[in-house]
Amino acid sequence: MAGYETSMGRPPLGVKTTVVRLPDGLAERIDDLIGPNRRAQFIRNLVEKEVERLEGEREAKSGKPSST
Repeated sequence: MAGYETSMGRPPLGVKTTVVRLPDGLAERIDDLIGPNRRAQFIRNLVEKEVERLEGEREAKSGKPSST
């Protein structure tokens, strides 16, 4: 199915696959901190928090609520 990784089982709903290139050693540093097989969730959480922070900054500057 387009947009999903080719793994067994049902694909997650409401998720878009995006390739992210990390500098050498960063993936291993993340895995060392959070444990194996949790990297994608960790990155999703960080990106979501950063987007919310940037939207808040934009809202504070413009005085308008974000469109989300």
